[in-house]
Amino acid sequence: MFSLITLEDTVRIPPEKFDKALEIVTHEELSGKFEGIVNNELGFVVAVTNMEVSPVGRVIPGDGATYHTVSFTLLSYHPEVQEIVEGEVVEIEDFGAFIRVGPIDALLHVSQVIDDFVSYDERRGTLMAKSTGRLLKQGDTIRGRITVVSLGRGGSSGKIGMTMRQPFLGKIDWIKEDVEKNRQQLEERRREALAKTA
Repeated sequence: MFSLITLEDTVRIPPEKFDKALEIVTHEELSGKFEGIVNNELGFVVAVTNMEVSPVGRVIPGDGATYHTVSFTLLSYHPEVQEIVEGEVVEIEDFGAFIRVGPIDALLHVSQVIDDFVSYDERRGTLMAKSTGRLLKQGDTIRGRITVVSLGRGGSSGKIGMTMRQPFLGKIDWIKEDVEKNRQQLEERRREALAKTA
């Protein structure tokens, strides 16, 4: 889930950047410090937004920089177990597919693609279900459920696992086909019930 997190910090403005606007340097410094980090509290930090920097800074003896108090907002993605997400297939391997979910790639293991035997076609770069013939390839849009979240520590990116082996999850085209098939079956049952009562 994406969220906005409001924080307050002190930013160091080095002397070589005194010729630039305070807001621009502050944004550069905060972006370098926060964007791209991953931790349990903040999740995956995507961007620094809505900054309010104090124009009055402090000087510390022995350091030519100025230190300014700044309040700002972080745009963060914090995946949650059981969350339903949509993403794009960015890579297919023999063990599964990598799905771009927000700012990170989640692993969709081959056993979690569909309730069917799935094989990898290296030549075409696809995963194919044996009974249904359904294909999953790079560029497909899918809907899945997050099953595992392990956020990295010390700069590592963390890991997300997901499944599509539940009703109304899977490749978007498969979901549309299944919904249409269910609608037709319900319509047929309704007609049969009406015929019996007539």
